[in-house]
Parts: sequence; C-alpha cells; structure tokens
Amino acid sequence: MLVILRDGRKLHGVLRSYDQFANLVLEDTVERIYHGNAFAESWRGLYLIRGENVVLLGEIDLDQEDDIPLQQVDWHVLEPYHKRDAEAKKQREETKSQILYEKKGFCKEGGEGDGY
Repeated sequence: MLVILRDGRKLHGVLRSYDQFANLVLEDTVERIYHGNAFAESWRGLYLIRGENVVLLGEIDLDQEDDIPLQQVDWHVLEPYHKRDAEAKKQREETKSQILYEKKGFCKEGGEGDGY
C-alpha cells in the first residue's frame, strides 16, 4: 500500500489492519522521498498511523511499479534536495496563505476559525 500523510510523507508498506476511523497499521514500512527521476527509501518497520493524518491510501501494482523509470539512490544523497524542496514548498504556502488572508479574508491555517 502507498499512504500519503498530511505532512507530505509517502509510506510504502503492507496493510495489516484498519478501523472505522481510518487508523492504519503498516508492516515492513519504508518512507520514500523523490527528487527529479530519483528516489530513496528509509526503513521504518511497523507503523501505526492515525486516520486524521491520512490524505491518500492506495494499492500499488508491483508489476507496473517496475516499469517506472526511476533510479534508486541512497537516502543521505537525496535528503538535502528533498529538505530544500520541502522548505521551498512551505515558503510558497506561507506566502499564499498570507495573500489570501490579507486580500480575500481567508483565515490562516491553524488560526482562529480553521477547521483542523
């Protein structure tokens, strides 16, 4: 299974259990990060995920996954690029949130009136 979390992490593992609140238990879990046409994996093991953090859950077709032209590299090689991309995305989201707050009257995420 592939699980994408609210914080952007992508987890691959074997779904062992779930409940009515979408809480999940993944076994043999690895976290994947991507940059360009490369990816890296880090072993996480048994993972318990609260349902409120799940954005997407889907089954992976292992045969089709092998056809995707991505190159696997070591985690420590890709991690600085991934962190830089994540920081840039965070900065863009903060800027967008500020503009929406000032010009359109939207509330800031995590602020008063936020639904989370």
